[in-house]
Amino acid sequence: MALLTALIVGVTATATRAQDTPVVVELFTSQGCSSCPPADEMLARLGERDNVIALALHVDYWDYIGWKDKFAHAAFTKRQKGYARSFGNRSIYTPQMVVNGAADVVGNRPMDVSDTVQAHSAKGLPVRLTLKRSGDRLTISAPAASGLAEADVILIRYTPSANVQIPRGENAGKTLSYSHIVTEWSDIGDWNGRAPLSSSVPVSGNAPIVVLVQKKDYGPIFAAARLR
Repeated sequence: MALLTALIVGVTATATRAQDTPVVVELFTSQGCSSCPPADEMLARLGERDNVIALALHVDYWDYIGWKDKFAHAAFTKRQKGYARSFGNRSIYTPQMVVNGAADVVGNRPMDVSDTVQAHSAKGLPVRLTLKRSGDRLTISAPAASGLAEADVILIRYTPSANVQIPRGENAGKTLSYSHIVTEWSDIGDWNGRAPLSSSVPVSGNAPIVVLVQKKDYGPIFAAARLR
């Protein structure tokens, strides 16, 4: 608990030095992974901060050991493999956190996570992204940014929290809490920064909304914003 508290305090302290842009923390996790619950808890604590966008991407490659993760999606395993290629890693694992699409860290090591999140919080993201929702329309805007590489504009929805009873697998007999559970992931366009970004897309329901602008082929995140 002391390490978790130090992590949150550190993120708060560096927030004032950032460029008023969030830090995006993606956690690749699984209900079938016995070493994941501490990372799931850490992500929940990080996600309480206004300057952190926390995203839990449940992967499916643990499903074979006796419990199928109800939140898992093959697309998230594919994304993790894409990051592995980008970072030059030979394998994938859980729990893994990826920060701003630019650095990865073992997700259940609080001090390593703290150092990585603080470094990216202090640096900030290159572009400030603005989201506005009016009824069933979401408007996405950002100023022009010279020198920006080709990027994907990604729309994400997530479930804030859920408790799951797990009868089988490595976590058998436990009831575990999960947060920021990604349920939708859509590539909604491209942007290269040469002109301002201005887009309007349909949305429905009350789930929180996240938009990322990320360099193609699993590169760094250039911009991010959230509507809870």
